Amino acid sequence: MKILKIFFVIFAILGCFSWPSMQSDLETYIVQVESPESQISTQSSRMDLERWYKSFLPKTIATAGSKEEPRLIYSYHNVMIGFAARLSAKQVKEMEKKPGFISSLPQKILFLHTTHTPSFLGLQQNVGLWKDANYGKGVIIGVLDTGISPDHPSFSDEGMPPPPAKWKGKCDSNFTTKCNNKLIGARTFPVSSDSPIDENGHGTHTASTAAGGFVKDANVYGNALGTAVGVAPLAHLAIYKVCDAFGCTNSDILAAMDAAIDDGVDILSLSLGASSKSFYEDSIALGAFSATKRGILVSCSAGNNGPHDNTLSNEAPWILTVGASTLDRKLKATITLGNQKVFEGESAFHPKDHDSTFFHLYDPSLNATDFDSPYCGTSALSDPEIKGKSVVCMAGGGYSRIEKGQAVKDAGGVGMIIVSTDDGFTKFADVHVLPALYITYKDGKEIFDYINSTSPPIASIAFQGTVIGDKDAPVVAVFSSRGPNIASPGILKPDIIGPGVNILAAWPISVDNKTNTKSTFNIISGTSMSCPHLSGVAALLKSTHPNWSPAAIKSAIMTTADTVNLADIPS
Repeated sequence: MKILKIFFVIFAILGCFSWPSMQSDLETYIVQVESPESQISTQSSRMDLERWYKSFLPKTIATAGSKEEPRLIYSYHNVMIGFAARLSAKQVKEMEKKPGFISSLPQKILFLHTTHTPSFLGLQQNVGLWKDANYGKGVIIGVLDTGISPDHPSFSDEGMPPPPAKWKGKCDSNFTTKCNNKLIGARTFPVSSDSPIDENGHGTHTASTAAGGFVKDANVYGNALGTAVGVAPLAHLAIYKVCDAFGCTNSDILAAMDAAIDDGVDILSLSLGASSKSFYEDSIALGAFSATKRGILVSCSAGNNGPHDNTLSNEAPWILTVGASTLDRKLKATITLGNQKVFEGESAFHPKDHDSTFFHLYDPSLNATDFDSPYCGTSALSDPEIKGKSVVCMAGGGYSRIEKGQAVKDAGGVGMIIVSTDDGFTKFADVHVLPALYITYKDGKEIFDYINSTSPPIASIAFQGTVIGDKDAPVVAVFSSRGPNIASPGILKPDIIGPGVNILAAWPISVDNKTNTKSTFNIISGTSMSCPHLSGVAALLKSTHPNWSPAAIKSAIMTTADTVNLADIPS
């Protein structure tokens, strides 16, 4: 009897650990199944679908009072016949034996692809397409991103009409006071998220690029000064927050697209994606196919893995796949060497009190004690010689350009020159924390040669600010992902390029130390920035031709696009 009691106690103890252990084995799967109509006599209702989906799930092993998390996360009704659920690998194997099962895939993480541009695109107030399309009036653009900063003046509803009668969307219960006739919808996926508030900035930037209202005196450190406005300023915005600091799960993206179809959006804009895969495994392609069948144009970023071949994202034929280009505006900065050679770069750092003093140059790769030193990695610059010098850093290495500047500043450096690692001409204008600029790889080689052949090497950094009129624009950005199209080699992709380099748009906080204002902007680059430009153009065409199909709108954009630069030379 005593042995039996001991056995019972051990069994009970093991039982205490069994459920959490099993819970830890669960992961989210996206499961596609056949339509239940063969089992149901009438057309499937949502309740029928829910029951059908639940029939594939394992019977709960939870005892009364246990705190088992829900297994069924999302029931999809529009984007596919299927659902997202938390399952173990063993349970998925069992599910595969059930009639009606088609496929299952583990949830994947997708990533974000990160003023003057309407004028560059030929949009002028009171004339042309803007006037004919009434600035996108009556069109609803759904943006799947990191959320939105609703108090930004770009999302004011001054002069905005009410949303169309077809609109069935909503604002989350904790966000209803933030919505208006411009921002007509704001939801989070997963629904357990706190709110649609944008804590990243990316979503605010993309939404304002597509459909932000007119905001005067937009600038960063005085750069790109002017009136900021989205491509379709009278279009309505519906925000679907699907991304956080860790990325964007494809189960959340599918759920948001599913909801957007029900809500009544006209355009879907997604500045996010993953590497190429077969269309039946590509959540965005599946969701976009269903949206397109319902008359919704889906515009997606092409990815930021250029200039290498075969690096595209979102290359399904029914998606408008958008690459990135330069525009004719430069935020000019220069570096002058001690031998009087001058090299042109770009920077959004432009303080009024900066003087162009010559400082010694420092190349961290010459005394590298850390692999990250040439890239000016965080905590990699420990040499006391850096103090009082301008540091030459290689781009990349897993560190952002802003992080490199902070590392240089923390080490006592007074300036920074970032050298591109790509043999291209794209230069990034960032809001740096110290005097800094970005130059091409070719110019960087000359600067390194100067450092290695001169003692002491010196240089001066100067900031010229905004310069408009670059006749070489548009040029495909070096980072913009290239074809050929792996998933469908017979279809040329990307479809189109749009402005994606050094784009000024709304931002949740001030990056240039402005106080007591909500009119805050930032300058960033990526196909994430080019995608909402084309989403806005699609909205203008939809407003002008409300009966046009997504294919007709896409065709009109592609067949009327310029094929030459501003100098009338083929791009």
